[in-house]
Amino acid sequence: MDDLVTRLARLQVSSLSDADKTLPVCDPAIHALIPDVTLVGTAFTVRADGDLLGMIDAIGRAEPGTVLVVATDGRPLAASGELFATEGRRRGLAGIVVDGFCRDLRGIRRVGLPVYARGTTPAAGPALGPAVVQEPVPFGGIEVRPGDLVFGDDDGLLIAPPERIAAAVDRAEEIERVEAEVAAAMRGGRSLHELTNAPEHLRAIAAGEPSTFRFQP
Repeated sequence: MDDLVTRLARLQVSSLSDADKTLPVCDPAIHALIPDVTLVGTAFTVRADGDLLGMIDAIGRAEPGTVLVVATDGRPLAASGELFATEGRRRGLAGIVVDGFCRDLRGIRRVGLPVYARGTTPAAGPALGPAVVQEPVPFGGIEVRPGDLVFGDDDGLLIAPPERIAAAVDRAEEIERVEAEVAAAMRGGRSLHELTNAPEHLRAIAAGEPSTFRFQP
């Protein structure tokens, strides 16, 4: 798992998604509150359906390298904020992702822990419970189970079982290698069409013939 996390941290989420287009991507409305971050870690799931007790329980139990994956059932209340982010950073968590809202945005930015949410609101709920953690939760249109891998950057979040992600990593690394060669050639003055099979692909598609678009630096 450590090797997989290290390899993912060097990749873009878009490359992994291209490598296996069936991997589940979360609702793009859930976005990074801090720019220029990469988030990789195993899911520690939490329910915060208008109540914070699950977050209080989870932030004290989650292991270093994990990501709190917080389901809110659409409640318009903040499920996380600066203090949870601060404790998450102190405990070595990889990040916090919320299918809902956060608050204390300036504080979260100061802390620097990767946090994802649909937006911000100043209002938060009570801490009366029950505390529900480490159960499958709906998150951003997909079901997330404890131990799934959470992979995020500025483009969004992808969450899947580790074995599914591991099966796509080699291909994702090859995609980035080729795209880096293409980008370097374009900086050197070559055109994008020159570096792909675009002319042949366009002709084949127009003629109803099978064809696959590809880079050829």
